[in-house]
Amino acid sequence: MKKFNFRKVLDGLTASSPVGSSGGGSGSGAGGGSVHPGGTAGAAGTPREEIQETLTSDYFQICKTVRHGFPYLPTALAFDPVQKILAIGTRTGAIRILGRPGVDCYCQHESGAAVLQLQFLINEGALVSACADDALHLWNLRQKRPAVLHSLKFNRERITYCHLPFQSKWLYVGTERGNTHIVNIESFILSGYVIMWNKAIELSTKTHPGPVVHLSDSPRDEGKLLIGYENGTIVFWDLRSKRADLRAYYDEAIHSVAWHHEGKQFMCSHSDGSLTLWNLKSPNRPFQTTIPHGKVQRDGKKPESCKPILKVEYKTCKNSEPFVIFSGGLSYDKPCRRPSLTIMHGKAITVLEMDHPIVDFLTLCETPYPNEFQEPYAVVVLLEKDLIVVDLTQSNFPIFENPYPIDIHESPVTCTEYFADCPPDLIPVLYSVGAKHKKQGYSNKEWPISGGAWNLGAQTYPEIIITGHADGSVKFWDASAITLQMLYKLKTSKVFEKQKVGEGKATAEIVEEDPFAVQMMYWCPESRIFCVAGVSAYVIVYKFSKHEVNTEIASLEVRLQCEVEDIITPEPETNPPFPDASSQLPSLKSLSGSTNTVACEGTMKDSIPCLSVKARPVRMPPGYQADLVIQLVWVDGEPPQQITSLAVNSAYGLVAFGNCNGLAVVDFMQKTVLLSMGTLDLYGSSDPYQRQPRSPRKSRQFAADNFCMRGLSNFYPDLTKRIRTSYQIKGSRKLSLPTDLKTDLENRENSFSRSRSSSVSSIDRDSKEAITALYFMESFARKNDSAVSSCLWVGTGLGMVIILSLNLPASDDLRQSEPVMVSPSGTVLTLKGAVLTFACLDCMGTLTHRPYEVWRDPHSADDGDKTRKRKLVMHSPSSSQDMGDHQFAVICSEKQAKVFSLPSQTCLYVHNITETSFLLRADVVTLCNSVCLACFCANGHIMTLSLPSLRPLLDINYLPVTDMRIARTFCFTNEGQALYLSSPTEIQRLTYSQEMCDNLQDMLGDLFTPVETPEAQNRGFLKGLFGGSGQAFDREELFGEATAGKASRSLAQHIPGSGGIEGVRGAAGGVIGDLTRARIALDERGQKLGELDERTASMMASAEAFSKHAHEVMLKYKDKKWYQF
Repeated sequence: MKKFNFRKVLDGLTASSPVGSSGGGSGSGAGGGSVHPGGTAGAAGTPREEIQETLTSDYFQICKTVRHGFPYLPTALAFDPVQKILAIGTRTGAIRILGRPGVDCYCQHESGAAVLQLQFLINEGALVSACADDALHLWNLRQKRPAVLHSLKFNRERITYCHLPFQSKWLYVGTERGNTHIVNIESFILSGYVIMWNKAIELSTKTHPGPVVHLSDSPRDEGKLLIGYENGTIVFWDLRSKRADLRAYYDEAIHSVAWHHEGKQFMCSHSDGSLTLWNLKSPNRPFQTTIPHGKVQRDGKKPESCKPILKVEYKTCKNSEPFVIFSGGLSYDKPCRRPSLTIMHGKAITVLEMDHPIVDFLTLCETPYPNEFQEPYAVVVLLEKDLIVVDLTQSNFPIFENPYPIDIHESPVTCTEYFADCPPDLIPVLYSVGAKHKKQGYSNKEWPISGGAWNLGAQTYPEIIITGHADGSVKFWDASAITLQMLYKLKTSKVFEKQKVGEGKATAEIVEEDPFAVQMMYWCPESRIFCVAGVSAYVIVYKFSKHEVNTEIASLEVRLQCEVEDIITPEPETNPPFPDASSQLPSLKSLSGSTNTVACEGTMKDSIPCLSVKARPVRMPPGYQADLVIQLVWVDGEPPQQITSLAVNSAYGLVAFGNCNGLAVVDFMQKTVLLSMGTLDLYGSSDPYQRQPRSPRKSRQFAADNFCMRGLSNFYPDLTKRIRTSYQIKGSRKLSLPTDLKTDLENRENSFSRSRSSSVSSIDRDSKEAITALYFMESFARKNDSAVSSCLWVGTGLGMVIILSLNLPASDDLRQSEPVMVSPSGTVLTLKGAVLTFACLDCMGTLTHRPYEVWRDPHSADDGDKTRKRKLVMHSPSSSQDMGDHQFAVICSEKQAKVFSLPSQTCLYVHNITETSFLLRADVVTLCNSVCLACFCANGHIMTLSLPSLRPLLDINYLPVTDMRIARTFCFTNEGQALYLSSPTEIQRLTYSQEMCDNLQDMLGDLFTPVETPEAQNRGFLKGLFGGSGQAFDREELFGEATAGKASRSLAQHIPGSGGIEGVRGAAGGVIGDLTRARIALDERGQKLGELDERTASMMASAEAFSKHAHEVMLKYKDKKWYQF
């Protein structure tokens, strides 16, 4: 444990870590520490105690923990019927493996190539993936983090289809050229046995049959392989005799093939929406052809063709008619019809319409054996943005209630907050109010994907994740023990009147689409106060109640855009303590959405909010109930700017929010506006730049280089709707600014460098000072203060910190009647870059909790007395005489962090975090009973700094910010946890704690559990005698090297996987490790010898050809005279 004395640290700080030592041109996330000019240890009040900083770099390590949500851009699906686990492949090369709730594994192909197909080795704990780069991979699922054991890269042919028979170690691989190769799963080496397309089809056929679209062995005889070619050719290949037993032709392209379990019939789906049923005894034509969704023609002609049936499954039942299940095949005359799955059972046809296009589906059956009655019980349907499971055992085909959190993206996520180690009673309370909103009509059966094993690890503290969405909804999730389960959903749009169609254009709202999108959230878990800021420039304060209530919603309107020259008389209830004025300069950090400044029929909009709050009494169910809505209003034809910072304090009863124009403070207990003023007026005479407020009409220019989150298109480029920023310039002409991440990030740097210019005119010209951070706390507002008082710390986009004093009524009885006074303290502190976060440490270096009011139900039935006392927890360090007479203020901007001693306001420590980039997120968090500053930089670095000395503890280049979604959703929390949205549909959680990295294996679920493979049914003597092939089929004898020979080495390349190497390292000390290493070395040696053998053979062939050619030349000229040459 290292002790730090202020004087010693200050003496040695400059020498040990010079300014910019590692933050220069190298692009590193960390810079060097430096002492603030003029800051001395003596000025800090010379603390008597030494602060013990227990955190060292050994406590930190970055590691991904778990990924939640729906796999982004899914492409493939597979199911192990014995282990009962499901695998989903994606276009980005990811695989998600799901089992019982808690068993959820994410793995990624290094190549990033799209997954074409997945095949489980049933009950073996392994999975084969085929990717778009023509590589096959074998994944080991017997470890908690699956790894690739082998890879096989095809060089000359493209993989189109794979099939692995049950309990076989030979994988059939079909290619685009129409050939079928066979791979040994154990060694991942190609067999010399190849079914060439020209051998499979008839010699008289003049055209190529197309790629292989289907491969399957006959349920009746494993020695027969059914090969389906795209152009409609079907070949039944005898593997033993190496010839085609029969061939069938159809004039429509084949998409899929399915067997009857007896192996005498098979069904094909085609591109014209037809299903054909074939009998092996009469392959000349199908004995049944149907177009299930085609209209029957009156004159008896063939029904009209429909859309292609992309996949069909043919499943038999012992006690009922077989199921025929297919996707697609709808008629062309209904173009707007939704994607559908059709279930044909006997004469009944059921069409299940889906919300999204179908990617793939699988029928889950009771038996893994293909030659038994299948007895299907469910269908897993993988959609582009959802996963549903249909219960086939009930006649109305209900769906199962999905236990996975795959609806995170139900509406696009716009912001996130993460709370670890929150009060333990919150999760059951939120669940109890959220459970009442559950949908009805689900299947009463258990969720069928129930494989794997998961138990609660050592980490038991409660965690809650909150997601804000584009439709105004907010979801609370239980994230304890690396799981995710939805607790409660709040719809913030319910406080507003519904917009009529076309109303948006007429009134020119600030946001054309998604007007209720949640932009910021603030939650106090102890008091259960919740606050949201919406994209249409409003703030809603919510209180939690367990009782339903019917009441009107209180609302206030705030002006934050009036100009200095225009003298505006405020309303009596909104009378601010000093003049309401603001600077109208181009924005540095405004989160401006799609704004339209349109004059409506020649009149200028003024004092009108963007949305209308419901005026009538509203029924509010138990849970979060709207207490107050605060809206910014239009001013002289200018729309309100979006909110850039938000803070609430339940003990004070105040909510504060700011934008690029100024700051507003509202008393939500008395429902009054306390302060509404421009940023420049907050300084009073303390403005270090001595700027003069001006009217924007003198310079109506827009700085295109501001770093702004313009609408949702930045977070979700895949959305079809494109929100653009529009500004009126002279009359009705508009300037449209398309949003682009790269230019936004680059221009942020440009605007930042200009904003720090010492030239007053350049600051006036190029930047409007946004309010970027707010923090309520008990602190010393002025230098001579002897005791702490209630304060609001305000951080701006230019790195200024302004402290406002809050004068609250002395007694709780007067709180509802006496006014709260807000006034500038005159204290201004400075940093480099926009301020991101504040925190307060007591004189012992312990994090001081914000004051809060202990939660009480505002509508409790047993509370008749409305004037009951509020129970406040102030956490004031000066409440005890021995706590000391000073505290530390931690302030972090996008460029540097500073620690100030209060009340002396001496800067004790400075750390220049980055010179070449900027921070996107910074949070003061607790870890191992200590405290540190965690930062996420735009160049992808994650850093932690000790407090209060700001020593660098961790700096890892973890994640390049390739999308605004990451920048907008990244957040840290206590106990070394963090998260971000890795894709529009998935939350990635990570840890920066070494302890959690060490314990992660215990927390993850097991994908593989020992399960007995069910025994095959006794087929009976007669059926065994007459129903199948008489001779046993030995694949090893047929496909092994002894019989089939070696495949050409140039056809495919074997690549050992990292999973095998990890296995060797795990057993490094034992005989098994030595044997495994020896085996790998032998394999490598054999491979090199094989390559040498091949090169030698090639040289011998070349020499033989040269010898032959030389002999021919010699014979040609043997009898000729010299003059005949």
